[in-house]
Amino acid sequence: MHDKHILGLPVERGRWLYVLLGLIINICLGSIYAWSVFVRPLTDYFITDLGKTVTSNEILMPFSVFLAAFAIAMPLTGKYIDQWGPRKTTIVGGLLTGLGWLLASMVTSVEMLYLVYGVIGGAGVGIAYGVPVALATRWFPDKRGFAVGLALLGFGFSAFISANIAGYLIPLIGVMDTFRVFGVAFLVIITLCALPLRFPEPGYAPPGWRPAPSAIAETCECDRSQMIRTPTFYGLWICYFIGCLAGLMAISIAQPVGVEVVGIAPVLATALVGVFAIFNGGGRPFFGWLTDFLRPARAAVISFLLIAGASMMLWVAPSQITYIIAFCLLWGCLGGWLAIAPTATARFFGTCDYPRCYGLVFLAYGAGAIAGPQLAGFIRDSTGSYLGVFPYIIGLAVIGALIGHFLLKPINSR
Repeated sequence: MHDKHILGLPVERGRWLYVLLGLIINICLGSIYAWSVFVRPLTDYFITDLGKTVTSNEILMPFSVFLAAFAIAMPLTGKYIDQWGPRKTTIVGGLLTGLGWLLASMVTSVEMLYLVYGVIGGAGVGIAYGVPVALATRWFPDKRGFAVGLALLGFGFSAFISANIAGYLIPLIGVMDTFRVFGVAFLVIITLCALPLRFPEPGYAPPGWRPAPSAIAETCECDRSQMIRTPTFYGLWICYFIGCLAGLMAISIAQPVGVEVVGIAPVLATALVGVFAIFNGGGRPFFGWLTDFLRPARAAVISFLLIAGASMMLWVAPSQITYIIAFCLLWGCLGGWLAIAPTATARFFGTCDYPRCYGLVFLAYGAGAIAGPQLAGFIRDSTGSYLGVFPYIIGLAVIGALIGHFLLKPINSR
């Protein structure tokens, strides 16, 4: 059976609905990035209502546990996207994500929060996250990077949307009921969005479109065991790790750098984080398009040059204007890597074993997510200033640009 219509629309137009549904699903999944809004009210709840002594650090911990569970679940469950199909996989991931938020509304200790919100919620996001990416790579062989970037836009923008909703609900109904509202909303929205999802027939191409000879020459249909025997995989993994490490080091210190280093009022610094989140979201379709247009190696090098330039500008001439420009660029480039890496994976290794292949590449994000904020804190403590972080980011970006230039090459050209 060949695809003729998608939800009543001709395939050409209908396939964009999958990008839109992926974007909505990712807005739900990405709400973890609004965790900072919950830290203060949760601390107050544990101290005032439950009479427990908790530190802000303990309340920040579910965020790290969530990201770790997310990064581990994605490669472990990648194979199920092909076995179960995109609909079932998304529903399972959505049920666990919603359940994580719902159960968080009933916890009476921080340890329970780590387990239900961090492990269950994080695993749910890890299971569902790969589906919009896999759908975009298969339905859009002609605009792969742009479609992947648009689907992932929701994850980047999510903090902006969910933080504002949480900021409105918490004073109104309390922090625990806010968890409950989010949990029910995610269960309903993700399940409804999952129902129409399906993959195209193998080898699908839009009518009249033929891949460019360069793209045919670059793509090699590999399974995961073949992929890990290529230098291209290691080049991509290290570049992705450096892109995420540098980006997440910067993201984790955005607000304190604004306040401590360039003297921005705390309220404005917090508001600017919302602006940076827009660049983080927008970086995804932009760099996805750039990866289609210029090929992965050049897109990678451009991103590392922007990261190095932004860090240099802030390090040499810290001021309010350089702070805003630099962090818009740094957040945009981090978002960019979340589109460059999945697009490059499909371009170099094909789509026959894509969910498992990209799951392994995605571990680089998990490693960067855990190492980046820790490293930023360590450098701040040892140098006495957050400015000390930026020379390290410049050095990492230069290494990333060199690796990208020399190793991000098609397997067939070797």
